[in-house]
Amino acid sequence: MKKEELLNDQEFFKSFKSGEDLTDFFKQMHKRAVEQMLEGELDSHLGYEKHNKSSASNSRNGYSEKKIKTSYGESEIQVPRDREASFSPILVPKRQNMLDGLENVIVSLYAKGMSNSDIEEQIKEVYNFDVSTSTISKITDRVTGDVIAWQNRPLDPVYLIVWMDGIVFKVRENSKVINKAVYLAVGLNREGKKEVLGMWLGKNESASFWMGVLTDLKARGIEDILITATDNLNGFTQTIKNVFPESQTQICVVHQIRNSARYVVWKDKKEFSRDMKQIYDAPTKEAAKAALDDFADRWNNKYPYAVKSWRENWDELTVFFDFPVEIRKIIYTTNLIENLNGKIRKYTKNKLSFPTDDAVMKSVYLAIREATKKWSMPIHNWGLILNQFLTIYEKRVQL
Repeated sequence: MKKEELLNDQEFFKSFKSGEDLTDFFKQMHKRAVEQMLEGELDSHLGYEKHNKSSASNSRNGYSEKKIKTSYGESEIQVPRDREASFSPILVPKRQNMLDGLENVIVSLYAKGMSNSDIEEQIKEVYNFDVSTSTISKITDRVTGDVIAWQNRPLDPVYLIVWMDGIVFKVRENSKVINKAVYLAVGLNREGKKEVLGMWLGKNESASFWMGVLTDLKARGIEDILITATDNLNGFTQTIKNVFPESQTQICVVHQIRNSARYVVWKDKKEFSRDMKQIYDAPTKEAAKAALDDFADRWNNKYPYAVKSWRENWDELTVFFDFPVEIRKIIYTTNLIENLNGKIRKYTKNKLSFPTDDAVMKSVYLAIREATKKWSMPIHNWGLILNQFLTIYEKRVQL
């Protein structure tokens, strides 16, 4: 930028005496931009530009005034008309007075857990005009169509890892408030990016419920999942095998640790946890087995259920030992999906209960959309991890 241009810019901004003056300037610029875009829409509709001659039967027919609500506040704009009244603007549709920018603000506030009345107050405070709670509800209800389209979108043929878990909400049903869970599946695709594959609402987690989820994923295009990471729900591993026979299932070690230590008395917890860590921190499966034997020798008499749980789930708990260290770190726990659940809980914590199934699905979908905005880059060390997967599963990765 030339020095003269910089000085001119500085003088221009000095002409504004307050932040309100600057806001008014941007508001006027936005109003002019909207009006110019509407002129362009009418040019396209009529097939010729303003002031040009045309043999078409339809032509311009002045303007009508319309008040619109935008993220800059309320403005009065001139909407061009045509003689046949066939022009229907896309930017500012007929019988609507709110631009998409403000609607996106409302949807974003709702996604972050604000109630309709809170959003109403926020809009009034920031933009100085009223939007009724019923209007806010209508705007957020339009998301329902997005949820259906998103839930039924086609998926990739192969996912390297799929994590599965659920999060519980209180939902009203038949005049009672009951617990229901939204079950999530998060996949790692061949570009190394995380992707929420879908969400499903159910009352009770069971192997048969997850069978429906896995069948849905397959119907939407998934042909193969190399590794699944799950909790230790009874029958889950066999259910996965029934739908994706070649998939290897890793039970979440963090879940196992929590379940094992749940009933350990306080004075034993430190030593109990230290001994248990020797199992999952071992360098090889053989070393882990030896650590489990040592763990059993010390704690079996006092906490037999913990030792039994490790032995009964041993094969699924130790799948991660079959892989290089970089892959181990991302499959031996469902922390990734639990972190997502934490963000969903953060965005929905103000809603003590939901009036309908659709309401909870809408809120969770919007929370997912907010929580995954930064999921645009491959995971750390992706080049190395991909080469490891190609070495182990060359034909399946390239399906």
